Amino acid sequence: MGERVKTEQWNEQAVRSMDELGKLVREVRKGQEMTQEEVSGLAGLGNRFMIDLERGKETMQMQKVIDVLRLLGLELVIRKA
Repeated sequence: MGERVKTEQWNEQAVRSMDELGKLVREVRKGQEMTQEEVSGLAGLGNRFMIDLERGKETMQMQKVIDVLRLLGLELVIRKA
């Protein structure tokens, strides 16, 4: 994933694996000073979901991932590589 800048300083980040997505979600969540429990509660999910997402579990339910991204102020954009 390369060197990262503080969350507030970037607009776009390419993500090519669930591991990279999990690291990004963790970085954004911590940058917003939220716990996994707070995010999962606001999203109506179990805390285990957040743990698995941030660890890069490859079999996550896509709609729930999108819900967490939206809650953190992120969006999923698909573009040709």
